[in-house]
Amino acid sequence: MTTAGDLMVIRPKRFELPVWAVLLGLVLRWSWRALWWCLRHPVATASAVLALTLYVEFGWSGLVVPLVLMSAASALWRWRDESSWWAWLAGPLLGSFRRVFVYRRVWREAMTLCGLAETYDHRGVLPELLRVRSDQALDVLTVRMVRGQTPEQFQKVSANLAYAFGRRHARVYSERPGDPPTRTGRGAWLLRLVDRVRYRDRPTVVYLALVRTDALRTVVPPFPVPAVPDFTALPLARREDLRTWSLHLLATHVLVGGATRSGKGSVLWSLVRVLGGGIASGLVRLWVIDPKGGMEFALGRPMFARFACKSFEAMADLLDEAVTVLRERQTRLAGTVRVHTPTEADPLVVVVVDEMAALTAYLQDVDLRKRIAGSLGLLLSQGAGVGVLVVAALQDPRKEVLPFRDLFPTRIALGLTEASQVDLVLGEGARNRGALADQMPRWAKGVGYVILDGTPDPMRVRFSYVGDDDIRGMARQYPAPVDASDILAQVGRETATEPVRLPLPRKHSGPLLPDALRNLLDRDGRGDPR
Repeated sequence: MTTAGDLMVIRPKRFELPVWAVLLGLVLRWSWRALWWCLRHPVATASAVLALTLYVEFGWSGLVVPLVLMSAASALWRWRDESSWWAWLAGPLLGSFRRVFVYRRVWREAMTLCGLAETYDHRGVLPELLRVRSDQALDVLTVRMVRGQTPEQFQKVSANLAYAFGRRHARVYSERPGDPPTRTGRGAWLLRLVDRVRYRDRPTVVYLALVRTDALRTVVPPFPVPAVPDFTALPLARREDLRTWSLHLLATHVLVGGATRSGKGSVLWSLVRVLGGGIASGLVRLWVIDPKGGMEFALGRPMFARFACKSFEAMADLLDEAVTVLRERQTRLAGTVRVHTPTEADPLVVVVVDEMAALTAYLQDVDLRKRIAGSLGLLLSQGAGVGVLVVAALQDPRKEVLPFRDLFPTRIALGLTEASQVDLVLGEGARNRGALADQMPRWAKGVGYVILDGTPDPMRVRFSYVGDDDIRGMARQYPAPVDASDILAQVGRETATEPVRLPLPRKHSGPLLPDALRNLLDRDGRGDPR
């Protein structure tokens, strides 16, 4: 009999398993884990089974001879087609090795210290490393995020992740970087089905690209000049993964931002070079404005249909005439097409402006500055559809220097001096997504960040270097046609010196002293006026 306050201890009845049952459970448990591992890694399992079979049947020669033959076949494959060798053999093998011996070894520590580990039900939950894909320069990690995480959380700590894994550069992509390859041939239908699975939309994963070997340290040679330029894919730069970055120039405007000696000339001259074939045939007309007196573009003068370098009035006239071309094409094409198609009879007009701040902010003539700003505003807001494009470069991207910065759909950020300028050039949040343009090393001339088409994720590239001898050769080989300046051209004034302006008469200004103090100073010591 128990009463209130009595302590009752209740012990459940113990059920003891025999030793053989415990051992059987452990064996089944580890067998299931081994079977699941084999199912998840079929290539490694098949390779181990094949190696064991050959060793049992033929001894050590059964392992050495196939290894030598496979090495010879691999070397031949790499010699004939290195890109496919990396994509189908070396990349997967290297990625599997680095996944096990590099990333898995420090994964928990890196995720925890970078602030990506979460806690659920008093247990730590980590993002899961699904796969590592390697190539000549990059390791692309496919990471399954913890439920409730977003790619922005990884983008904010991209620099931390890079140094956590012993690298200097890392970028985070919400979608798989790169576009699906174009498949042709007999088995193209099967490869397209495979690509549909590989490049499918996966909102639960994020892609972390780590630069293993910086392929941008070496100077990029000029790209070949196509006979007919493809305005939707003009090759200008080398990407971190050794692929070529191409500019979609048709129906867009391009803004290049970068500090002094950051390589803006590499971007502009790379663009001029790949347009050389179209310039010579009359498919493209370059109207160039060089406020630095021709120090940058005078070497390529034969390639330009219009060139203004000394007179700011001539530069304003050039922009006004570009607006006139815009108005004429709008009247002619309205109701016919929505986007202009360049032809030799109706060419693409590209207005290249170097150091735009000299025209929009630093020009002392207020009326002339307002006139230039009005023309540029019309060209940027209405010129893309009618084939009158603007490519501009400047050092300071602030709003007061370039008030219509947001009218440039395509932007390129080279080395900048302040972290805030990165977002001003590439858009809000670009620096958090990995565009560290303010941390460019001294050797990185022509290295910059671009925004990939269709995604907000930045890509680090290096533009080709076009030397003075290359420019002289281009000017001789791809000159503009004789009648290239026929569109409202006034070539005689384009390189004229700036007219001398007489100083404006200034009103006489009196002293800045109050009248009472000035009266005291005007009197002598006896109180009489001087």
